[in-house]
Amino acid sequence: MAMKRVANSAISALASSSTVFTRQAHASSGSKKIVGVFYKANEYASKNPNFLGCTENALGIRDWLESQGHQYIVTDDKEGPNCASWQNLLIFIFVVLLQNLRNHLPDTHVLISTPFHPAYVTAERIKKAKNLQLLLTAGIGSDHIDLPAAAAAGLTVAEVTGSNVVSVAEDELMRILILLRNFLPGYHQIINGEWNVAGVSYRAYDLEGKTVGTVGCGRIGRLLLQRLKPFNCNLLYHDRLKMDPELEKQIGATFVEDVDRMLPKCDVIVINMPLTDKTRGMFDKNRIAKLKKGVMIVNNARGAIMDTQAVVDACSSGHIGGYSGDVWNPQPAPKDHPWRYMPNHAMTPHVSGTTIDAQLRYAAGTKDMLERYFKGQDFPEQNYIVKAGELAPQYR
Repeated sequence: MAMKRVANSAISALASSSTVFTRQAHASSGSKKIVGVFYKANEYASKNPNFLGCTENALGIRDWLESQGHQYIVTDDKEGPNCASWQNLLIFIFVVLLQNLRNHLPDTHVLISTPFHPAYVTAERIKKAKNLQLLLTAGIGSDHIDLPAAAAAGLTVAEVTGSNVVSVAEDELMRILILLRNFLPGYHQIINGEWNVAGVSYRAYDLEGKTVGTVGCGRIGRLLLQRLKPFNCNLLYHDRLKMDPELEKQIGATFVEDVDRMLPKCDVIVINMPLTDKTRGMFDKNRIAKLKKGVMIVNNARGAIMDTQAVVDACSSGHIGGYSGDVWNPQPAPKDHPWRYMPNHAMTPHVSGTTIDAQLRYAAGTKDMLERYFKGQDFPEQNYIVKAGELAPQYR
């Protein structure tokens, strides 16, 4: 609430002005010091040369940056006062601890984070970051940023749109099958030296003939529906926009304008919408109670769309037959997070959108936007989340 009050206050102040202030979104001339803060991969770094999201491989952009005359420092030191990134003019951050972000921001021109370990950028931090011009997300999903405050401050926010949609859609399909086939209990039997067919098959189901509904049907939702078509499911979708009629016919999906009319029909619900003020806590106790008993839910969107305790209670009672996803609230999930210990779940860390293939795509997209920033060029239009004080439609 405090974040929202600060943002609203800033927006109100701008509204009283006859012009919209926009911070310079292009780099000034000259060499820049760029620091990448990544986790160490140690022995894993050499196992795959395309494993780019670590200190050893450094997003694969060292040679390019140094050939442009920029200084590129890569460190895993995110903690102490001797951390190299304290003195940057331009900071490239991949993994950053929340409590240290305030130390980086005052001198930062560009802040790059990732949905998989997000650097939370609040209205207060934006206010303190006098030199900040550009916020980039290496991946998809910029809800770790107070977007209204960024818009009010004239910042540009962009992400690598489309970089991991295939990765996430494939992961969602996998999770649907894992839940329906009751895969994990069988796996645990084997590694524990057990053999109990009944303990798995009493709640294992086919995907064919089930009603699957996606709440949100953007790039990821459409890809998921396309991949589900061969399974002969009844496909439903809810979104703020209806898809092209020809594509809708090709996929065989049915649009449902009222989400609360769609949800009770579903055997499987997949969450595919961004986290906004409207969607935060959308799946609360009351809405979950209206779902079909035994419903399977897959959520690779954002953890905060769900009421955490309501999910725990419904999984414990059996009203939710299975819950799977890779997003948590907060992230990283603390050791005592209740989703770790609730029954009938198939949760993982936030990994669905960071396959090696996705890393190659969002590393290339990040490099492209940095290069455009250095040259004073615009980004691809679909990458903008905040531009010239305006939020992208999905975040309004």
